[in-house]
Amino acid sequence: MRAALAVSDTPLAREAEAELRALHAFVPVAEAEVIVALGGDGYLLALLHRLLDGGVEVPVFGMNRGTVGFLMNHWSPERLPERLAAARGFQLRPLTMTATTQAGTTQVSPAFNEVSLLRETRQAARIEIAIDGKVRMAELAADGVLVATPAGSTAYNLSVNGPILPLESDLLALTAISPFRPRRWHGALIPNRSVVEFRILEAERRPVSAVADQLEVRDVTHVRVATDFERALELLFDPEYALDDRIFAEQFMT
Repeated sequence: MRAALAVSDTPLAREAEAELRALHAFVPVAEAEVIVALGGDGYLLALLHRLLDGGVEVPVFGMNRGTVGFLMNHWSPERLPERLAAARGFQLRPLTMTATTQAGTTQVSPAFNEVSLLRETRQAARIEIAIDGKVRMAELAADGVLVATPAGSTAYNLSVNGPILPLESDLLALTAISPFRPRRWHGALIPNRSVVEFRILEAERRPVSAVADQLEVRDVTHVRVATDFERALELLFDPEYALDDRIFAEQFMT
């Protein structure tokens, strides 16, 4: 299997690159059947965005040379061809964020983990939430709110007490971030075919930024979030390290 190598610009990842290149031959991305990525979750997300933007549909097998590495396999330079041949694949469909700013500009960006709205000042954000064109919450006063995919449900979503979603579920997590009013509302589960729209109330007085994975758009007035069913990228995992099993296991962590 022809493999290309993508490497984070960190000493740990560069050391791993040297070990791999001493043992295995690699080809350019244009000739590859698979991309081996060395780094952490942040690097992997950035790589997926570059591949999506470039229309490259080559599956990615990540090995953790970062910190958490939840989306990565364990690091080992040995038996790489055998691991790639036996790997299980999972398709990731991104969200699409369409954010409109106070200046009237529009930014469109994909998000594999989540789209989050965050207050920019000490004052709580005031946000109206509509789903499929119907207002479901006239006003959420909070530090923010996010929409997470199943693959992203164990990331920022989990850290703000959002639910963990099985990878095969056709759901999105809509999760409040430090809600003040209504205080007891922490979020909802919605079908992944739903279109979620956020309208920022008092946008000038209480500015809000929107973040799609690693891309931030400041001073937004309206944000639309929908699953992109036209595009997908594939992540590869060792059978004993499969993403669906790891996400499921997270629900039983103590």
